[in-house]
Amino acid sequence: MINKERAKVLILAPHTDDGEFGCGGTISKFIEQGHDVYYAAFSACEQSVLPQFPKDILITEVKEATAHLGIKSSNLILFKYEVRTFNYRRQEILDDIISLKKNIDPDIVFLPTLNDLHQDHFTISNEGLRAFKTKTIFGYELVWNNLNFNTSTFFNLEDRHVQKKVDSIKCYKSQAHRSYANEDFIKSLAKVRGTQVGMKYAECFEVIRLIIT
Repeated sequence: MINKERAKVLILAPHTDDGEFGCGGTISKFIEQGHDVYYAAFSACEQSVLPQFPKDILITEVKEATAHLGIKSSNLILFKYEVRTFNYRRQEILDDIISLKKNIDPDIVFLPTLNDLHQDHFTISNEGLRAFKTKTIFGYELVWNNLNFNTSTFFNLEDRHVQKKVDSIKCYKSQAHRSYANEDFIKSLAKVRGTQVGMKYAECFEVIRLIIT
């Protein structure tokens, strides 16, 4: 799928942690293979943080989590949009995504599936597609937000890649109360996706755009 010895891969995460949940294992594998991975998060969800945590806790956590996956600190880009307001700021978000396109010029883009129900995720998916329509785009699944998902591409993962994903998500202590933020769920989903294609573990993606050169 990657026909370059060293490709540029861009992860668009509406909120901190979405990229890890959606493609953390694949990120780990890409970095292991020597590709350059960039991660752009558009909100640290300060309005949703539980009262026992500092409002900016997710900024600290995303830095730790992405570093654990192997993403360089210089490749982490953080924007400051308020959670659940993205649909009101579509043009500003598109402008920021276009800037990412110009500055990074990625070969592959990962973003939430176009069928994601969350209003912020939906905005990032649609504006991301608008900006990167000439690039290969994969939509990642966040099963708690998806009524349906086209399981059209699978990335084979080894134990170490899945464990990296698990450990990166454990960095989000402020999100540990989520029903899907636990090792059993993460590994079980990876097993399900692996079983579908005769592998031990996999992450599954929707092919939104595929450019073959």
